[in-house]
Amino acid sequence: ETIIRLEAGKYNPSLKLAIDISRVVKVPIEEIFIFD
Repeated sequence: ETIIRLEAGKYNPSLKLAIDISRVVKVPIEEIFIFD
């Protein structure tokens, strides 16, 4: 459910979760998430 909400732009992950996702998919965090 969290992944679905992330993809839909309806969830802002914590920094730790964002880093963990980045590491799992082996993609730099800046390419996955847009930081304002």
